[in-house]
Amino acid sequence: MIKLAGITKTYGSGEVATQVLKGIDLQIEKGEFVAIMGPSGSGKSTLLNILGALDVPTEGDYSFMDTNIRGLSKDQLALFRRNILGFVFQGFNLLKKTSALANVEMPLIYQGVSAKERHKRALEVLSSVGLQERVDYDPGQLSGGEQQRVAIARAIVTRPKVLIADEPTGNLDTKRSHEIMQLITGFNREGITVVMVTHEEEMAEYASRIIRLRDGMIEKDGHHAV
Repeated sequence: MIKLAGITKTYGSGEVATQVLKGIDLQIEKGEFVAIMGPSGSGKSTLLNILGALDVPTEGDYSFMDTNIRGLSKDQLALFRRNILGFVFQGFNLLKKTSALANVEMPLIYQGVSAKERHKRALEVLSSVGLQERVDYDPGQLSGGEQQRVAIARAIVTRPKVLIADEPTGNLDTKRSHEIMQLITGFNREGITVVMVTHEEEMAEYASRIIRLRDGMIEKDGHHAV
């Protein structure tokens, strides 16, 4: 599904150039749940940004289901992110003073979905994450765990093929973290491919495959039973 070949990423130039990724070769199959780990500065967030088409590699090829992502225009990349990917971030990134329902509906507006269908789908996904009683609450009225549930609902309401999660439990306590990981695992079982960056071993254990980076290179890549 996803194939990276010889991916490098360098910031700056000349004497101040810093190479963050140093030739990443990686394949991710449809339906996998992949956790990316590594110490600070290992390149994991940069790799996730490239997979999410939020950043472009300096060298190398990125293909998604035989489409060359590096060859897409800015408009095509925006469509790729909008229609193929769902994003969940550590900081939730919800609109303040805006209901959970409206937050979840937002990506569907960009897709041109009708108001009636937006409302229906947003209610369905909020129910699927256990927030059917909180649809009219804004982020300030929700706990951290509830806010992350809204963020996950917003990410999956577009029915993405891949869920990109950047430290999705980083702002949550242990109990809420496990609740969020169980939700993400459930959506993975329904067929959504998940690629997640985490620094927490306990959360990475939910994945079926863990990739460990060090100094911009893959140090270890292994599957395990979950």
